[in-house]
Amino acid sequence: MSAPTTPDYSLTDHHGRPVSSSSYRGRWQLVFFGFTHCRSVCPRALGRLSSILTDLGDLASLIQPLYITVDPDRDTPPVMRDFLRAYPAFTGLTGSPAAIDQAKRHFRVFARRRPDLADPDGYAVPHTAITYLLSPDGHYVAHFPDSMPPEEVTAELRRLLSN
Repeated sequence: MSAPTTPDYSLTDHHGRPVSSSSYRGRWQLVFFGFTHCRSVCPRALGRLSSILTDLGDLASLIQPLYITVDPDRDTPPVMRDFLRAYPAFTGLTGSPAAIDQAKRHFRVFARRRPDLADPDGYAVPHTAITYLLSPDGHYVAHFPDSMPPEEVTAELRRLLSN
C-alpha cells in the first residue's frame, strides 16, 4: 500500500491556521492519521513516533510530524491542541468532513465511524495505522506500518533523511 506520488490536503492546524500540503514544503512530513478519542492505537503510535523522533537526534529537525484527524466532528483545533500537549512534536490537522475525506483519499487511508457503546459519544473510528513519509517537495517516499519495530523505522528514517 502506498500513498499517491504527491498527496494533497487543505486543512486547519491545531492553532486554527489554514494549512495545505504546500505549507510544509522544504521539510520532510511524517504523517499519521488518527483521532483524539482513540483509546489505544493512536496514543501508542504517537508515543512510539515521538520516541523515534527523539532517537533521530538532530535529523528530527528536518521533519514536520503531522497528526491528521479522521474524526473532524469531535477533533476541533482546541481539542487537537489539548490532546497533542502529550506529543509536542506533532502538529494536529483537522477540517471539514469533506476536507478530511479528501486527505484520506489522497493518502489512501481507511477510516469509518462505527457504534461504540464504551465511548461517551457512542462511536469510534477504526482507521489505517500507517505512518507516511513525504519528501521536502511533498512526494510520497515511504510508509511504516504500525507493526514495524521502532528501531527499524528509526534506521530507515535515518537512511532516507541522510541521502
